[in-house]
Amino acid sequence: MLLDDYENFTEAQKKLLERYVTNTQGHIFALRNLPEVIKGALFSRYSRSNLGLRSLLLKEFISNSDESGFNEIAGFKEADEAFQVEQAEAIKKAQNFYDRILDGYGDDSIGELGGAHLAIENISMLAAKMIEDSRIGGSPLEKSTRYIYFDQKVNGDYLFYREPVLMTSAFRDLYINTCNQLFDTYSRLIPPLTAMIEKEKPKDAEISKTAYTAALRAKVLDCLRGLLPSGTLTNMGLYGNGRFFEGLIHKLHCSSLSEMQDMGKRIYEELSKVIPSFVRRSALSHHTHKAYERHFHKMKEELEHVSKEHAPLVSSSTESGVKLVYSDEDAERKVAAALLYPNVNKGMEELLEYCKKLPKQEIDRILEASVQGREMRRHKSPRALEHAFFTFDIVADFGVYRDLQRHRLLTQEKQKLTCDYGYFVPIEIRNTEWEAEYCRAMDQASASFELIAKEFPEEAQYIVPMAFNIRWYFHVNLRGLQWLTELRSSPAGHPNYRYIAQSMAKQVIEKHPSFERYFRFLDYGGYELGRMGQETKKAEKIGLLQK
Repeated sequence: MLLDDYENFTEAQKKLLERYVTNTQGHIFALRNLPEVIKGALFSRYSRSNLGLRSLLLKEFISNSDESGFNEIAGFKEADEAFQVEQAEAIKKAQNFYDRILDGYGDDSIGELGGAHLAIENISMLAAKMIEDSRIGGSPLEKSTRYIYFDQKVNGDYLFYREPVLMTSAFRDLYINTCNQLFDTYSRLIPPLTAMIEKEKPKDAEISKTAYTAALRAKVLDCLRGLLPSGTLTNMGLYGNGRFFEGLIHKLHCSSLSEMQDMGKRIYEELSKVIPSFVRRSALSHHTHKAYERHFHKMKEELEHVSKEHAPLVSSSTESGVKLVYSDEDAERKVAAALLYPNVNKGMEELLEYCKKLPKQEIDRILEASVQGREMRRHKSPRALEHAFFTFDIVADFGVYRDLQRHRLLTQEKQKLTCDYGYFVPIEIRNTEWEAEYCRAMDQASASFELIAKEFPEEAQYIVPMAFNIRWYFHVNLRGLQWLTELRSSPAGHPNYRYIAQSMAKQVIEKHPSFERYFRFLDYGGYELGRMGQETKKAEKIGLLQK
């Protein structure tokens, strides 16, 4: 039986509710025209009430506006300066009301019931990576280095972060001059490299000029992005729930870098205007943050101490590439057991023992059943694939790290950005008249980094160009690896991270041949103008819309 009309509202109540819900009768509806602070508090109260959400909205929020501040916060007034002040006052007045609801249930997951959209502008690429490293609960979108030229100047200056510590140190001029040299080289090489690639790969008569120009620009900027220092300023759009933002602000406050600390303060200030109850515990003065900070610094201090004791005993290769360093020998049988589990009345322990005794061909038959009907990479595989785990150690340029680090459903950790692992020279530049200029800029940056890092190892990261290699690891299950490699091997991707994705899949298949079936849509091809297909489709869609 459908439960439509299970709540009886008067016509006046329905008219009022129509502002805030997509329908006033059906048992499925969406909220609208409500600030995040109200939506979060409403849903948290909803979990402890026997009222329907609409009834709850009427009874405890709209009718209780004196305490909740609902009318002032969600009212339909003109967004002039006076109203903004009035709304801010209402949010402040209502905060105690929402805090009682949130604190009363003592459940951190309530912080996921409200969220906010945040614009973060003119931050370094290093800072953007720290934000994106907070993986769960946030959805970031960063300014692209392949569609946007980064050689613009404002008031005669290139856009890179002027790190406060370095700006007041003896390295000020060295830092600024090195970054300027990198941007100058980036800017100078754009026209000749564009002309060379255009000459080598001329436009096909059947390809639109718009698509070709976009693909050509992407190719050129993909080649030259390695010249950009990690202090290059970028913009981000970020949506996150309250729990995500609280954790992010805690971490930013505890960073040893001034930029991160400043971002933490500013993000807290702005979010306090729209979702105050969800971020209040991340305030520098709050006892929750103080406890977090004590734990963070104590753990960091102890780990650094222990690491220094062991570091001299370890020698590491500086060769770039990706290496599979761990996989479970019983991975196939664990996945097979998990695939059987939902359809039989046996426990997991029994199924694992059962699958250990099955011949390989029968295990393969079970695995093959799980790929039936999969026609594209967006068709997700069963969760059973999450029983097989792999650990990869990766050395690749910082640009590749920026692209691959955004995958959230895996465990990852990076080392500090240095010049210890060398740098990448794009194939298109090798053996050309511009290779020497490219390498000269890299070598100068490396020399500057070494000087600065002796005194300021953290701050010196800002000067490292994106072409320099960084080391990090991925610990990922088979399902996550399938998604990552099939996506990142697609023709439109940057060739450097396409190579990493292809190598990861190849190494897993070599170790576990039965898993090859899960990489059916991985693209091993090489593409000269990788964005051409995507740009052509885009141009065709625009053409159809304009007709």
